[in-house]
Amino acid sequence: MPTQLPFTKSEAKTWAKQTLRDWYDCPCTPFLPDDSLDEDGLRRNTEYYIDIGESGLVVGGFVAECWNTSVTEWMRYHEVIAEAADGRIPLHTIIFDQSVHQAMEKLNFVEKLGYVAAEVVTPIVQLRSDQEIYDYFKYLADHSNLALLFYRSMVSGHLISLDLCRRLAEIPSYVGMKQGSLNHVDSVKLRRMVGDDFIVSDPIETHWLNDLRHGGQVLYGAFHHIAYGKKRHLLEEYTALARAGQWDAAFEKWTELTPVRDLADEIMLAPLAGNFTYATLLGNLKAWYEAMGLAMGVMRSPIRQVTPEKKEWLRGRLKELGVI
Repeated sequence: MPTQLPFTKSEAKTWAKQTLRDWYDCPCTPFLPDDSLDEDGLRRNTEYYIDIGESGLVVGGFVAECWNTSVTEWMRYHEVIAEAADGRIPLHTIIFDQSVHQAMEKLNFVEKLGYVAAEVVTPIVQLRSDQEIYDYFKYLADHSNLALLFYRSMVSGHLISLDLCRRLAEIPSYVGMKQGSLNHVDSVKLRRMVGDDFIVSDPIETHWLNDLRHGGQVLYGAFHHIAYGKKRHLLEEYTALARAGQWDAAFEKWTELTPVRDLADEIMLAPLAGNFTYATLLGNLKAWYEAMGLAMGVMRSPIRQVTPEKKEWLRGRLKELGVI
């Protein structure tokens, strides 16, 4: 497994602008009925993501259920993915630790495995002022060699200010942000506030076509390219048309995805927007992926499982829509 980063800290922003494009999805994690990691399933899933042309994987975070693992389990999960990927796809991790020192232990660990970047979530307790949050993010930048991105979202319990985003964007090894306020206006405004060498990613596919008009280059930390299954070619096609300036044709392709998009919004984004947690939507997303043939297994205890009836309903809807 490669361990040499393809950039220095001073080169990180340039590297990211050149390489972070298209779809960097967050995959779900398969667990066995006894709550242990399904390592074989995780390896098979990784092969699938590579085969469908994922640009990169953003692993180890909320969608991966890694908020519900021990540190030892978190590390083993990252080892398995690195072994399965074997340098064939860029790997990013997600950090959501209150302790900056625990965060550094994880960053140092994954760097040795060949991971190149990390998305960092705003600390969930204690640190609340702009200066306190800035100092947390700055400490990681000062002590890690990885390219870093931050996640602006109420999932952390605190939506950081636009001005703090601007300040963080000035730190050399922060190459971008996942702008998860669910308000596309914020994404467009932030792109005007930060330098041209800093990536602002709006992770909502509904916004993606318009985002391409306003300088967007990557759907980062999302799930749409994986989830759209046999319909993902429409996402790929309208993206290519938009980048070629063929906006009317791109909009037609975008519109063809509306029924699939509406289903995804109903069972995944609606729960997120309602309570800003991933716990409810994760069961739905895993049931969706399971219907596509991916290894998913159970939701890890103590999260409730999706009922067999809902899984059957969802499978039927995905068949009707041509996703599976």
